[in-house]
Amino acid sequence: MLSLQPLGDQAVLASFAAESDALRWAAAVRRLAAPWLVDVVQAYRTVAVFFDLEQSTLAAVTRALDDLTKAGIPDVAVETRLHEIPCCYELRLDLPRVAEATGRTEEEVIRLHAAGEYTIYAIGFCPGFPYLGYLPSPLCGVPRLPAPRLRVEAGSVGLTGRQTGVYTEARPGGWNIIGRTPLELVCVADGYFPLRTGDRMRFVRIDEAAFRQLRGQRL
Repeated sequence: MLSLQPLGDQAVLASFAAESDALRWAAAVRRLAAPWLVDVVQAYRTVAVFFDLEQSTLAAVTRALDDLTKAGIPDVAVETRLHEIPCCYELRLDLPRVAEATGRTEEEVIRLHAAGEYTIYAIGFCPGFPYLGYLPSPLCGVPRLPAPRLRVEAGSVGLTGRQTGVYTEARPGGWNIIGRTPLELVCVADGYFPLRTGDRMRFVRIDEAAFRQLRGQRL
């Protein structure tokens, strides 16, 4: 069931029972192209709708969003893209830890991770960082590191819980690093942010030679 709540005085937060409902509703709100609309931000089962106070009010925006969904979650086509991300699993830091935690061999962990097709359910933590769900069940449940690393290199592919993701910039972090992509997935200086919520991602295994050859390329 859809739930609408104020998020400060310039946004409305909508909550849903499923990520797919949130994705379709966010697409429907964007298609409204309302003059008051500033941004639509999905994160898993919630969607934040930001609006311009000079164009409307919290009450009016809430009514408009409520009217949009009175007949149920809009059945709209959601435009998404599939990104194939090269990943060098040889550049792993925590693969032995993940293998031990899951009772799988390192090769099985790689095979399972690369076999999945993941949806970007949220972007955050650092610019462009994609929170990807969901891992194959045999890889679920691995806890974060006992203490985070002070620096995780850009491109590092990690996992924890049910999620996997890619560090788009060098940052401290506590996810289990099982590989690294050579691609540049974010450039704040020139506004390069190719990933969007709802997009899908697949990891393609490469070796270190291919990693060096592809390093710095963009999607």
